[in-house]
Amino acid sequence: QVQLVESGGGLVQAGGSLRLSCAASGRTASMYMGWFRQAPGKERGFVAVINWNGGWTYYADSVKGRFTISRDNAKNTVSLQMNSLKPEDTAVYYCAASRVVSFSPPDFSDWGQGTQVTVSS
Repeated sequence: QVQLVESGGGLVQAGGSLRLSCAASGRTASMYMGWFRQAPGKERGFVAVINWNGGWTYYADSVKGRFTISRDNAKNTVSLQMNSLKPEDTAVYYCAASRVVSFSPPDFSDWGQGTQVTVSS
């Protein structure tokens, strides 16, 4: 059983930075770990994904060059460094785990409860 707990959300001005963390329990070391986000009235969308050893990452076009996903398997954590934040980045951000490489929420079997990120203009 995998449990994921996100932290690090908050309110930030446009242009600012936040670092989200996801603490995992269970066997996640071999899994793909992803970040997704969901704004009010919108579907949950892909943000970033990382493979088991951090050697491969992939980003949504909307965050490429601004966000960086990383993981520390020794600490069982996954992080999302978010720079140059924009008001359109406002959403609840979710950490998720998958046994297959995917950018689609249904392929991710385990989810955290989410953390709110609000970017003011």
